[in-house]
Amino acid sequence: MKKRKEINRRDFLKVLGTSTTSTALLYGCTSNNNSISSKTSVQGEVPTDKMTYRTSLSGDKVSLLGYGCMRWPLKASPDGNGEIIDQDAVNELVDYAIAHGVNYFDTSPVYVQGFSEKATGIALKRHPREKFFIATKMSNFQNYTRENSIAMYNQSFKELQVDYIDYYLLHSIGGGNGIDTFKERYVNNGILDFLQKEKEAGRIRNLGWSFHGYVDVFDYLLSLDIKWDFVQIQMNYVDWRHASGRNVNAEYLYGELAKRNIPAIIMEPLLGGRLSNLSDNLVARLKQRRPDSSVASWAFRFAGSYPNILTVLSGMTYMEHLQDNLRTYSPLQPLTNEEKDFLEETAQLMLQYPTIPCNDCKYCMPCPYGLDIPAILVHYNRCVNAGNVPRSLQDENYFQARRAFLIGYDRSVPKLRQASHCIGCEQCNPHCPQNIDIPKELHRIDDFVEKLKQKKEISL
Repeated sequence: MKKRKEINRRDFLKVLGTSTTSTALLYGCTSNNNSISSKTSVQGEVPTDKMTYRTSLSGDKVSLLGYGCMRWPLKASPDGNGEIIDQDAVNELVDYAIAHGVNYFDTSPVYVQGFSEKATGIALKRHPREKFFIATKMSNFQNYTRENSIAMYNQSFKELQVDYIDYYLLHSIGGGNGIDTFKERYVNNGILDFLQKEKEAGRIRNLGWSFHGYVDVFDYLLSLDIKWDFVQIQMNYVDWRHASGRNVNAEYLYGELAKRNIPAIIMEPLLGGRLSNLSDNLVARLKQRRPDSSVASWAFRFAGSYPNILTVLSGMTYMEHLQDNLRTYSPLQPLTNEEKDFLEETAQLMLQYPTIPCNDCKYCMPCPYGLDIPAILVHYNRCVNAGNVPRSLQDENYFQARRAFLIGYDRSVPKLRQASHCIGCEQCNPHCPQNIDIPKELHRIDDFVEKLKQKKEISL
């Protein structure tokens, strides 16, 4: 593929339309262009028999759209103290997905505050076992002992109500102290040997791992004398060449797997939703090329266009999102090389916005001091994309932007859960796959909020 051209400042301003007139249109921290109905504006029948499938090393015919079970819909708990998974909504989504060709479901013992496996198992149990492939993980982040790890493994079978697991992953390899942490979690305690024996016994059909971390750990695992059946990586048109934090460019990760004929499973195709919630000007840029396609469909087409991809995971909380993704992959229209160049330019433009690379995965939760960390960061990013992060008292639209940010902040995050309550304990930092210095960002946002409240000069 030819080398991408760089975006200079003049082109950037031209594409974004940075002027007093365009800025004046961006008052709210949300916009009509980024609503769910707009992102899924293509209406009509969703095909039931046109899903694109890829074949695994074990011969499975896997749907290119995989269901990520990290973001199941919630409802108020009966006692009014919090939220629980809305099982009826989960059942409806799973039924619709299976009826339209989706057969891969990815969960974990730690998703949705520990209840995802159970909810997923209840929904899938209502379908013949041969209709779906289930993926779950060894998520032994806190307690690495052999006893705890095996107990977690056995509990997954109970929660999912199955007697074999199709795709089993070592969860989130690459963080902590790198290779040393990997050995503590899986080698020194004998768990990797245990899982390989479970595969030989047929209770695991495919064994692999998900990666968030340092490239030396990725290379180390590929060098082991182990037959990995798949590897799960973060891949999207921004991370392809512009990965942030401790993540590695997906172009390298995908290439190393393809060389070894190891299928890749894709997580974060929307970069935690950020690629479906672009600024109005970037939305217009994509819509100009494909007016009847959603913004999200560009990202899903990118992820699915590479032949060594087995499935692309999406955490579809709403039926509209599921239907839109089904249209994208039923069947897939692969990107042309020219469209890949176009998305690379879009990525470069997007990176001009000073957003925080939060993917709303909630691995940082719960905060011991009650902060809603993802909600704080997501609100900030939303306002950046909408142009509601004023930089100076001299900004022409300072007061409109100030009002939008502060009102939206109070609506999005209860006061007792806002950034002002962060004490900097840093318990969240080791769990962040994006390697965000969370307390630093929270203190920066809190300082920004206080200056807005006092109408003081701002520095970001």
